[in-house]
Amino acid sequence: MALKITSRFRRLLQRPGSINLGPYERLSQLVLEAEETVEPLTDEELTESVSELRTTGGLHEDEQIEFLALARDAARRTLGESAFDGQIVGALAMLQGRVVEMATGEGKTLAGAFAAAGYAVGGRRVHVLAVNDYLARRDAEWMAPIYELLGVTVSHVGQASTPEERRTAYEAEVCYVPVSEVGFDVLRDRLVTDVAERVTQTPDVALVDEADSVLIDEARVPLVLAGATRTEELDDDVVQIVRTLRAGVDYEIDGDGRTVALTDTGTDKVEQLLGEIAAEAKAAEVEAAEVEAAAIEVQDEVEVQDEIEVQDEVKADTGTDAEDTEEGDKAEAEEVEAEPEIPSYNLYDDENLDRLTQINVALHAEVLLRKDVDYLVRDGKVSLINNNRGRIAKLQRWPDGLQAAVEAKEAVPVSDSGEVLDSITVQALIKGYKSLCGMTGTAVVVGESLQEFYEVEVAVVPPNKPNVRKDAEDRLYLTVEQKNVALVEHIAEVHETGRPILIGTHSVEESEQLSDRLEAAEIPHVVLNAKNDAEEAGIIAEAGVPGTVTVSTQMAGRGTDIRLGGKDESHDKDKAIELGGLYVIGTGLHASRRLDDQLRGRAGRQGDPGGSLFFASLGDELVVRYSVSSGLRPHPDGSGRLNDRKSVGMLDHAQRVADGANAELHRTTWQYHRLTGQQRSILLATREDVLTEDLAATELSERVKEKYDELVEEHGEEKVKDAARRIALHHLDRKWTDHLAYLADLREGIHLRSLAGGIVHMKPIDEFNKSAIASFDTLIADAWKDAAETFTEASITDAGLDEAASGVPRPTATWTYLVNDNPFGTEADRILGRLRNAIRPQSGAEAEEILPEEFDEDELPEELRDADLPEELREADDPDADDEKDSKK
Repeated sequence: MALKITSRFRRLLQRPGSINLGPYERLSQLVLEAEETVEPLTDEELTESVSELRTTGGLHEDEQIEFLALARDAARRTLGESAFDGQIVGALAMLQGRVVEMATGEGKTLAGAFAAAGYAVGGRRVHVLAVNDYLARRDAEWMAPIYELLGVTVSHVGQASTPEERRTAYEAEVCYVPVSEVGFDVLRDRLVTDVAERVTQTPDVALVDEADSVLIDEARVPLVLAGATRTEELDDDVVQIVRTLRAGVDYEIDGDGRTVALTDTGTDKVEQLLGEIAAEAKAAEVEAAEVEAAAIEVQDEVEVQDEIEVQDEVKADTGTDAEDTEEGDKAEAEEVEAEPEIPSYNLYDDENLDRLTQINVALHAEVLLRKDVDYLVRDGKVSLINNNRGRIAKLQRWPDGLQAAVEAKEAVPVSDSGEVLDSITVQALIKGYKSLCGMTGTAVVVGESLQEFYEVEVAVVPPNKPNVRKDAEDRLYLTVEQKNVALVEHIAEVHETGRPILIGTHSVEESEQLSDRLEAAEIPHVVLNAKNDAEEAGIIAEAGVPGTVTVSTQMAGRGTDIRLGGKDESHDKDKAIELGGLYVIGTGLHASRRLDDQLRGRAGRQGDPGGSLFFASLGDELVVRYSVSSGLRPHPDGSGRLNDRKSVGMLDHAQRVADGANAELHRTTWQYHRLTGQQRSILLATREDVLTEDLAATELSERVKEKYDELVEEHGEEKVKDAARRIALHHLDRKWTDHLAYLADLREGIHLRSLAGGIVHMKPIDEFNKSAIASFDTLIADAWKDAAETFTEASITDAGLDEAASGVPRPTATWTYLVNDNPFGTEADRILGRLRNAIRPQSGAEAEEILPEEFDEDELPEELRDADLPEELREADDPDADDEKDSKK
């Protein structure tokens, strides 16, 4: 009954992006009724009953009811889990292609297993896409007994899986796999030269865990397959020069802290230093040449010695030796007195563009990328931190020399560089599946985006028991330091009661700084961040034990349930309940309210008591970067806390701007990658014909018939067909690699075209598409032309094609990684600028409330003093005048 009442309220409120649960609720009752006939069955009879339902066209409604009754009983028998009504509703919604929102602790994993098995029994092949290896392995092993009893094969794939293990895993009816791993496998399969080398199957059903994170937050992240070319080292001279530059003098950082650029003074300084280095290099070359010349003279020692003796006799007779010596000393003295000429150096000359690029990326690495925030240095390597999950991003790196710059900055070995062989965005990967569904704890907020980008709707399943968690209002402080002081005081106050506390931080650096403050306050605690994420399950599972203080980075995707009293609920669960349950504290708001909600959702699971409180300050990155500060009136109390409506409203405002910027960036990124994906599909169709049929042999036999016939007569038709196939595949892949490089360069500068004369009203995306289409038009034809030329010179022996000798070698090594588009934020900054202008007060009444007010600038956080604040905040008005205006209102 509670389920139905809650659903009616949801429909009344018309929550955006959500659907009517009525049909699923009625079906769930039929499932419960049908289970009565299942309970008497033996395990063998249950498995046989599922087998009788198997079909190739998907399960119809009546069959879904019967199957879910069998699945529910299978879970009870194998795991001792009796599925709630909400879990059955969730499984039904996923079987209908919905993204299900279920609160943390409501059993999404079991509901997802029911849905995945239902698709498999209906003749579909399912990939349960997880966010990391740990969850993929854990859920596959955890749910394995249910799948086994239902007669459904299940497997999982991880980063350490071998090609053969992957091939076997993907053959299972249900495969749990991180979304990045299946993406990388797809990319590798696109470049095979033999069908037997493939590991993946044709994509069918994608059931996405943490759907909002995967489908929205990571959708714009390209998965990249690279081939080794060289080691991209950064000159040590460049690193040393950048370290001498001064902020505000030699370089400037934009207001959002996303881009940095040399000033005129900085450019002059860099050019001077590079000129000095060039002069030293030239002097060294001259000295080396002189040494080489001297060595050549010594080689003919006898002849030289004879000549010297003759010269000495002449000098003795004429007395010229002293004179010559005197003149020589004078010339030498003049040479010493003359200062070496430093050649002029123009950093922007075409011949110096590589050095300019190195300077720019070294400056970005030195100034903008922060250790323990953006990356860690561990085991002699630079490891990036995934900001969405607070984990090490093991397969992620920066592009365009930035990786090498950070490695040079930290004095660790420089990793191999390479060229991009192929790439695919997570969104394009997901769109390749015939059916899509998923589950998460926070989907409604992004419901409209899910409809726009994936054409899927959200089904909001209410909790099995009412949520009684108490969420306190955010506490806002003037400065970061005042916030931190209040934060530690509050933690100490709550900790004294014994209530379990979970503290969510934004970065490794912040978690460690908080740990130091807690240690100074003698508050025992444990820390979970990217440096010890391998221990996460044990740490998080015990966060509900009374007296425990747990400090963690991003909780999204952690996947571990926090039970009061610990993992087995045996450590004073009753006391934890009596104390108010788990208390979640956020050290600052995230860029998206969804991430705040995910952290809050760790408390109050399954009707347990709980609470949450978030701290924030006007100096937090979210406020400084995303908030328009017009109308700000900072009047803190003695502790620095702000309670006025305008200041507190800035937090919500900043999150709305950040959400809008990210949504627009997602939209823009998809626009740029959509055409590329269409072109790749065209090329893949040709490549598939080359790989699986005799298209290469047919095409090349027509283009160079005499050579083809000659080779067939000499080596046999099968070897020639194989050689033709490999040559054609090489040139198709080579042309695509070159096309991707061209598109990357094109996209990097395409926004400048909108500023060019005559096309002011042209959209950059239109110009990009126009150029990309022109570049691709002849790509396949050019590949065949090059293949024909290579074929005429190919080295074919009885062993087959000698790829290296024929000029068509495969990459000596390949690797995969994730890379964020535009790491310096160029598109995001432009989007953010537009949104800042767009989000303004909507009414005259609101406009009247934005009044200038006198304040002491020293009271502002240091981060805001340098911010680009509105002029009215920098001018002192008469306070009496403000009071008069307030009284009129």
